[in-house]
Amino acid sequence: MSYAFPPGGLPDQSVHPDGTAVFTDAYAVIPAVTMRDIVTSKLPGWQDARAWIIARPLSGFAETFAQYAVELAPGGGSDRPEPDPDAQGVLFVADGTMRLVVDGQNHTLIAGSYAYIPPGSDWTIRNTGDGPARFHWVRKQYEPAHGLDAPDAFVTSDAAVAPVEMPDCGGVWATTRFADPEDLRHDMHVNIVTFQPGGRIPFAETHVMEHGLYVLEGTAQYLLNKDWVDVGPGDFMWLRAFCPQACIATGSTPFRYLLYKDVNRHPLL
Repeated sequence: MSYAFPPGGLPDQSVHPDGTAVFTDAYAVIPAVTMRDIVTSKLPGWQDARAWIIARPLSGFAETFAQYAVELAPGGGSDRPEPDPDAQGVLFVADGTMRLVVDGQNHTLIAGSYAYIPPGSDWTIRNTGDGPARFHWVRKQYEPAHGLDAPDAFVTSDAAVAPVEMPDCGGVWATTRFADPEDLRHDMHVNIVTFQPGGRIPFAETHVMEHGLYVLEGTAQYLLNKDWVDVGPGDFMWLRAFCPQACIATGSTPFRYLLYKDVNRHPLL
């Protein structure tokens, strides 16, 4: 498997600045080509690290999550990565080797590794390889529910979790669900959605969940509200609640994306 990540660098002076980035009231598209060195952030408490922050709560838009792409130089990382004790997180590794320690438990993360980190966890992360380590990080403030404890930490991988085929689609559309969808302790899911070439979402979905979609592999035409956009590896889409969406996978390889959605809670009034 290959997993896309921001390219960094900077286009040369011969490139015209016209682009395909879009920001509307209903959705945003942040293409990979815009994720360059000059838009990275440094983070307090992190060493030899930089981050592309590609989603953050915005009033009147998507409001529940933040999403980063983080790059660590050899030896880089943090002993206090999360500043918010009420925040939970998911890490998905695109490249490199890292050591994750969550509440005293050591884990080695490689490309395709997935880690869920509950709120209030004591955790650290460090690049243990000779080259850069790159991972996607989704953060959401945990919303407690009566009678439910917070979920437990767990580490798994893309290779270890079998995709579940969606019904009535002949196997061309499947979802890798890392957290048990029946476990109501979870108030967010971060999954991988896979379409084989030509596969599609055969209707315009409209629902209460917000989405962040980072394209890991392949190409597609994606419907966002009333607009069809072409997306490929490293592109990011950000959808507010009830924004219509659908897709048609194009090209000769699977179209795969990392999908965030908020789940399993009453809307706050």
